Amino acid sequence: MWPFSLIGSAPGWVTFLLSLADLAIRLIALGVIPGNRRPTTAMAWLLGIFFVPSLGIVLFLLFGNSKLSRRRTEQQEQVNKRIRSALSTIKDAESKYSGPEWVRSAGELNQRLGSLPMVDGNSVELLPGYPDSIAVMTRAIRGAKKFVNAEFYIMSSDYVTDEFLTALEDAADRGVEVRVLFDHIGTLRVPGYRNLLKRLEASNIQFRRMLPLLPTHGQWRRPDLRNHRKILVVDGEIAFTGSQNLIEPSYNNKKHRRAGREWVELMACLRGPLVTTLNVVFTSDWLSETDESLQHQLESTAPPDPAGVTAQVVPSGPGFSTENNLRLFNTLIYSAQQRISICSPYFVPDDSLLYAVTTAAQRGVEVELFVSEKGDQFLVHHAQRSYYEALLRAGVRIYLYRAPFVLHAKHFTIDEEVAVLGSSNMDMRSFSLNMEVSVMLLGSDIVHKMREVEDTYRSLSKEIYLEAWVNRPMAARYVDNVARLTATLQ
Repeated sequence: MWPFSLIGSAPGWVTFLLSLADLAIRLIALGVIPGNRRPTTAMAWLLGIFFVPSLGIVLFLLFGNSKLSRRRTEQQEQVNKRIRSALSTIKDAESKYSGPEWVRSAGELNQRLGSLPMVDGNSVELLPGYPDSIAVMTRAIRGAKKFVNAEFYIMSSDYVTDEFLTALEDAADRGVEVRVLFDHIGTLRVPGYRNLLKRLEASNIQFRRMLPLLPTHGQWRRPDLRNHRKILVVDGEIAFTGSQNLIEPSYNNKKHRRAGREWVELMACLRGPLVTTLNVVFTSDWLSETDESLQHQLESTAPPDPAGVTAQVVPSGPGFSTENNLRLFNTLIYSAQQRISICSPYFVPDDSLLYAVTTAAQRGVEVELFVSEKGDQFLVHHAQRSYYEALLRAGVRIYLYRAPFVLHAKHFTIDEEVAVLGSSNMDMRSFSLNMEVSVMLLGSDIVHKMREVEDTYRSLSKEIYLEAWVNRPMAARYVDNVARLTATLQ
């Protein structure tokens, strides 16, 4: 741990003390780091500390704690306790779903972990077009009469989002309650952050940074604990959620524009009682950042449509101790009987999810995975590639959405029964570090709509095969395997 030059030039007793301290730190690390962590995660941290001790310890102190502050965790627990009474207005919409038992069981799991019930009578419109979804959201804001709640991991003021932000400003000017949340680090790292702040500060919009990292203001936490949710709620009557951030499709990046690289997304426009449960997630996040309760927004709900879809909102993240999204995903995948289609831009599964997917394929379920041919994050993309061989050997069909586009949509379908979409990737960051929101949608109608989107992906992708994959260059295999080691550092 100590520099050799320092040890070599020090008196014998100093060398002894330094060596003793080095041994003590290693022994302490062995007993502390594995606590409440996956063995693979603990081993990765221990390897880092043992091989590069000084840097490893610094990184562990910065990134080793995957929990929110005690205040936020206790607050989330109190919010969960209040949610059931706060949602008394949707008792009539609580689900009378009579489908397969395994679907009802998944709904019960979700309610126990996230406190939000399955509700009937919702309409769902899928919005796969990038500028189209922003245009639809903008129209909804222009019609707002009471309140607008917008929450995005990344927000930007640019040529694509300008009308959206103008609609928020106009709504606030005419007396609508407009609240905006954006992730501090997620938004800070894209060009134009200061311009966005100036625009918001000059308006009547109430806004806050989510999980701010401002040490001078006493706001400090693990830097990569982020709020990754995407939610828009208007008047408690219409809501949007999915994978899309509020930014132009090349992320204001000149390099991406030159390469023609744009992000491909999927959002959903929702109406019905589900809107209220989705707004619970926003109001919980607003309470965490401001200590302001928005209970009044939950006192009425849109009437259910008798012909609508049964659905359930599933919040997850470090505010929960149960990895709600991972448990749901595993439960549904193990329950599949005929077909599983998965779209995840960052498919870096933990052992439990990898076993669920490969076991499904090995027991005869048709399993397909849509991912990008070329990723936007080097380490994550190569870590993802390291799993392809195991998936292919199990019988999973893998489709690479052709470059230069980045397939950023996050959703999957199970048989003819369930579709899930939202902000959550299928990686350990989304399961443990990011605050996410997913929506479980039930019934063959919505599954068929999702399958139409998946069919489009397939037509724009190329399939990879086991023989060609295992014979890829050794250098590529080496990079993939090294990158895989970083997947467990949580």
